[in-house]
Amino acid sequence: MAASPSALRRAGNEEFRRGQYGPAAELYTRALELLEAAGEAAAEERSVLLANRAACYLKDGACSLCVADCSTALQLVPFGVKPLLRRAAAYEALERYRLAYVDYKTVLQVDCTIQAAHDGVNRMTKALLEKDGVNWRQKLPPIPTVPVSAQTRWSGPSAGGPGANTSPVTAQSGEPDQHAAGTERARTLKEEGNELVKKGNHKKAVEKYSESLKLNQECATYTNRALCYLTLKQYKEAVQDCTEALRLDPKNVKALYRRAQALKELKDYKSSIADIKSLLKTEPKNTAALRLLQELNRT
Repeated sequence: MAASPSALRRAGNEEFRRGQYGPAAELYTRALELLEAAGEAAAEERSVLLANRAACYLKDGACSLCVADCSTALQLVPFGVKPLLRRAAAYEALERYRLAYVDYKTVLQVDCTIQAAHDGVNRMTKALLEKDGVNWRQKLPPIPTVPVSAQTRWSGPSAGGPGANTSPVTAQSGEPDQHAAGTERARTLKEEGNELVKKGNHKKAVEKYSESLKLNQECATYTNRALCYLTLKQYKEAVQDCTEALRLDPKNVKALYRRAQALKELKDYKSSIADIKSLLKTEPKNTAALRLLQELNRT
């Protein structure tokens, strides 16, 4: 007898609990295909499966795929806490801080007790203030208003429980939420690394970023460690980290720029120019990139 979507989901949860994110994603995909083949409307079940598969993608650093699944889950069941939190984390990893801020703020409208969302809002506020200056709020996309029917402020599940759009079945052990602590630890380590960079202690920062990457592969952590490697003149390692970052986010400007810098130092001028040209397609007026291209053209 063929496995049912719920049996496949449980098997996926078990694989996720064991850290097997690829096989877990495949099981969730099979469950989704079964639901679609049967022509079942089951919006809630599909939304849960998509949110779970998104957690696998987030763990493997496939942030764009995570965003896509969360967005589809939210179309099926609007204002689900899990897909909103996971999409926010993916946007944050992709350094799309405005969109991450909006998702974290939306979560707090649904349930104001969720600490991860409060922490996310604080991090994004700090990042956007640095990036956009004091008027950063003016550049934000609109924050959706959550209808009262979707709010669970006073009666909903605890911060660690399943989101408003999930049935009690999904709260069983092995749910992707169990790994949130690891992601949070990875983020703390990354921030400790960032503080060490500000103090000029790049060697120690590399250690912090390396520990963080063992727990969660994030684009920004790779580009941050690459910056340290550049400063320490470990150019091959810098290239490797930027390549990993670009695997997760193919148009990442920092990764392209830092890899171009490292390749220039390794005297691979052709590849360095190729990276700068790719970067300029995304940001044609990037002054640092234009300056580096001028230098490369003189070599």
